[in-house]
Amino acid sequence: MTRTKAKADPWLVSVAAAHSEMDQPDALFAALDSALESAIGHKLFTILTYDDATGEAARVYSNLPGPYPTGGRKRLAPGPWTEAVLDRGEAFIGRTQGDLRNVFSDYQLIVSLGCEGVLNMPVRWRGRTLGSLNLLHEAHWYGEDDVAACLPFAQLTLPALLAPAS
Repeated sequence: MTRTKAKADPWLVSVAAAHSEMDQPDALFAALDSALESAIGHKLFTILTYDDATGEAARVYSNLPGPYPTGGRKRLAPGPWTEAVLDRGEAFIGRTQGDLRNVFSDYQLIVSLGCEGVLNMPVRWRGRTLGSLNLLHEAHWYGEDDVAACLPFAQLTLPALLAPAS
């Protein structure tokens, strides 16, 4: 009897291997950026952390630091997006410029970068959203299959979001 063995996903392997690098979380974030660009696609990629106590999001990674620098912070207003992504831990897919306008105050800057579609993938631990991977691309780029494909990458981000800031 011949058994078919599963093959490892090279992008997941590259992200998992990045955990062993000393330069953390930079090595992990760079590996995520590269892997997600190849596996799913993005023009803009950011990683945000969320602070329940202050209700703020902080940008800890950006592939476009000019318009979206690391360290940027914003207070998140309660609404359908925060209830879905932060409270329930559901991915958010925005398919059009109108979807972006309904959710993001900076949608004009996003659109100016050639992005009209978004996938916000929560990073969850013990029932809480600690952060999110945010992939932006042209309109109608993301679909439900991308949520499943992005989930393991999001959860591989967890050690960097749980580690104390150094």
